[in-house]
Amino acid sequence: MGNELAGDGDRRNFLLKLTAVVGGAGVAATCVPFVASMNPSTDVLAKAETEVDLTDITPGGVRTVAWQGKPVFIVHRTPEEIQASAASNGVIDPEPDSKRVQKPEWLVVVGVCTHMGCVPNKEGPGWTCHCHGSQYDDSGRVTRGPAPKNLEVPPYHFVADNKIVIGKA
Repeated sequence: MGNELAGDGDRRNFLLKLTAVVGGAGVAATCVPFVASMNPSTDVLAKAETEVDLTDITPGGVRTVAWQGKPVFIVHRTPEEIQASAASNGVIDPEPDSKRVQKPEWLVVVGVCTHMGCVPNKEGPGWTCHCHGSQYDDSGRVTRGPAPKNLEVPPYHFVADNKIVIGKA
């Protein structure tokens, strides 16, 4: 009779362990959809990067593209604009032009004023935000406030001489 009790105890331990394993697997299987719902959706991932062909932007030309719902200005700068951008006279937020560009002839900046989020217009050298009068030079540096900072340079890299990808450095 002692052997039967020992067998019942072994069976009970086995059933407890089996129940715990099945219950744990059930909880894990239930959590998978909730965790998966926290991942970015495919439309968000599609907007995470923007590929831009630069071949048809002539020197002095500007193209505006959308990246993450924001306008991005891509400027094919002329030698005169590059030379003017080398000097940082009168800028409120000093930053060398060489730190703002990867290639001197190409400027890539987010076209959102750093004061109140308006979209500045290209006017002569640089941009002017007509909401509150902020001005930016040909390097996207603020030269007249109330904007406190330069136009943001998004993460980007050249995948070819005439093609960039914005959103992944």
